[in-house]
Amino acid sequence: MSDESGSGGGDDLSSLSGFFFYVFIVHPATAWILKPGRFERKKSIMYAIGFLAMLAAVKTGMEMQAKGPNHYSLLNVTRNSSPLDIKRAYKKLSLQLHPDKNPNDPHASDKFDRVKKAYDVLIDMEYREVYNKFGQDGINSSKRFDETQFFIELGVFYVTWGIMAYVLTLGKRSSLGRQWTFTGLIVMLVLEITLMTSQGSPFPSWFMPQNTEYEAVWLLHTLFPAFMNGCRSIGSYLYVDLEAQTRQLLLALQEQNKDILLVLRDVQIGVQNVQANGGGGGGGGRLATAGVVPPVGAAARATPTGKIKELQERLQVSNSTVQQAVGQLKSEKSNSNFGFYAMILGYVAFSYIFSS
Repeated sequence: MSDESGSGGGDDLSSLSGFFFYVFIVHPATAWILKPGRFERKKSIMYAIGFLAMLAAVKTGMEMQAKGPNHYSLLNVTRNSSPLDIKRAYKKLSLQLHPDKNPNDPHASDKFDRVKKAYDVLIDMEYREVYNKFGQDGINSSKRFDETQFFIELGVFYVTWGIMAYVLTLGKRSSLGRQWTFTGLIVMLVLEITLMTSQGSPFPSWFMPQNTEYEAVWLLHTLFPAFMNGCRSIGSYLYVDLEAQTRQLLLALQEQNKDILLVLRDVQIGVQNVQANGGGGGGGGRLATAGVVPPVGAAARATPTGKIKELQERLQVSNSTVQQAVGQLKSEKSNSNFGFYAMILGYVAFSYIFSS
């Protein structure tokens, strides 16, 4: 990846165009995929994630290809290559690409100049450090790391994106997407500070060996609009209204309480009738004396024992509703906790990998 033809303003314009692309084109397309009833729940989520990942990969790949190879890729060396390795690589390439040896190639001179420019930057350790942190723009403007300026620029960038993310995730249905988006924004902020304030390269030698910290930050900024709109779409799809579930649970408990009170009142009346008749069979005895034979079910429920059985049946029906509502609440709570713990574990794993 190269940044020779790019500039800070160009990167900002690219991020802004990517933002509008995802908001006005990708988000409606993702909402169409996630429309309830179109696919099964799990398939909808898988299709949406696959669609977003594919678009982000294609768009980012095209932008990286447009930038062209960076200095390390041009010389076919790595971040950790010594000056001697860089000299050897340059000598080999200069012999291959010299215009005198390629008279039929109209671009031979440009290729040779790019290799020479890459060599001049990477062979100088001071220029090399600036290139790693700020790209070719840093070399052109003789930029040096200034902590105050860095944090001002950082604050402007993240406050701007934070405001846009907040506006786009207003409303109850977007609460889960807002939580994911701001979690990603915080993680990206921590990563950028770590990358830009570290002495030397914070990456292990095996991780992106020909890429710089500047390119890693560019990649984070480029992928964030896709991440934010994915959080918006999938978060709204997975949203569960906890207040509505709580109201449903309270109403179920209220109905259950009414059933209990009604049946207990019937039991109390039945017991009083039994006591008033001296244990002579209660209401069922009076019906028999009057010559009326009560139905078997009605006779069974007219007694205290029957009323207790009726109470048990009603409680079983009501408990199923209560248990369903409680299960949904627990599921939502566990999902929220899982996201929080996953963020912590991811940060610990990242710190361990890159500090070893």
